[in-house]
Amino acid sequence: MTLRSFFSARSASMLAAVLLTLVCADVASAQEAAGGSTALIDLTAAFSVGLVVIGAAMGISKLAASAYESMARQPEVSGSIQTAMIIAAALIEGFTFYALFICSTK
Repeated sequence: MTLRSFFSARSASMLAAVLLTLVCADVASAQEAAGGSTALIDLTAAFSVGLVVIGAAMGISKLAASAYESMARQPEVSGSIQTAMIIAAALIEGFTFYALFICSTK
């Protein structure tokens, strides 16, 4: 197993789902503790903000790498590729800010 196949998007999303489940287990449980206590470390907001930022960084980096590669292959259409890249990056950043707002309201 190579390092590149270990860090694929599928394994990263599975790891994120498992970690999110472990972090939120106290919040998602159906029963409360007898004393009404909370978890020792409450990292749900910080963890979710980290996941949002990592996901946005991965998305924009893949977008930019693909756009620059296609501009290098076909320089005559670089203007339209650049326009599409800027629109897609703006959409990714807009979603990122929305997700950060949702994460910070908790």
